[in-house]
Amino acid sequence: MAEQAMTTEKRILMAMRKTLGSIVKDVTPSSSALKSPLTNETIENIRMCFGLIAAREQELAAEAGVEIKDRPHFTDEIVTDNVVSIGKITPIKK
Repeated sequence: MAEQAMTTEKRILMAMRKTLGSIVKDVTPSSSALKSPLTNETIENIRMCFGLIAAREQELAAEAGVEIKDRPHFTDEIVTDNVVSIGKITPIKK
């Protein structure tokens, strides 16, 4: 039952994040010359909500034993991982 509650909470958090993001996207002016219809206090409250959602998602991942390493990256970003095939490893001769 606890597993089902966690997945429900995860789904709720995802829905809240998507809905809040959509609201922000819808009310953001397309031109930088236009003023946002949101007050500075509302914008700060939205930031706090996103922060709380992210913190709870991290807590849920930690409780589930899942490490979150997802980070945004550019498609032309240089890959820093160096994967070596085990078949290419040769024993050291003495």
